[in-house]
Amino acid sequence: MVTIIKYNGGNVQSVQNALSRLNVESIITDDFDLIKNAEKVIFPGVGEASSTMKLLKEKGLDQFIPTLEQPVLGICLGMQLMCKNNEEGDTVGMGIFDINVKKFPSREIVPHMGWNTVAETQSPIFLDIEKESDVYFVHSYYCELSKYTTSICDYILPFSASLQKDNFFATQFHPEKSGKAGEQLLRNFLNL
Repeated sequence: MVTIIKYNGGNVQSVQNALSRLNVESIITDDFDLIKNAEKVIFPGVGEASSTMKLLKEKGLDQFIPTLEQPVLGICLGMQLMCKNNEEGDTVGMGIFDINVKKFPSREIVPHMGWNTVAETQSPIFLDIEKESDVYFVHSYYCELSKYTTSICDYILPFSASLQKDNFFATQFHPEKSGKAGEQLLRNFLNL
């Protein structure tokens, strides 16, 4: 079973629809037992960091998610909230990844929205995905490059397009909106 964490953080339905296209059943839930007993967990997110973290704290999910032992995939804001802190709303994150989330310099067009290339992919979730594939981004804040970086995108500056630490995987881009490459990434995550 795959669970998609429910916390009013946006885009959960599009993630569930993407899984349905892969003939994978999923449950959208905030029930700790269902999440803990799932084979895979997806933590999507769209929205503003501080208000979203407040919702997670109200449900205790901010303390619960880092304790999960099965493969977990954070998407977009989900990835950012898995980091140490975020300049958006001066938000303290879950600290799974010991890195900072920063605002893009404003001299360029922000948000970074649309298709862009991911390079230097080095994670099992990129198996059988063509090198330097284009994927779909929508974000105004970025995760620093670090030892957890498993792919890089360049928009204004190089940033982490994906991260991995132990059983925690994360993408800044939206695999559920990234066509063939995104579909393969979800398939790879489900096959871990």
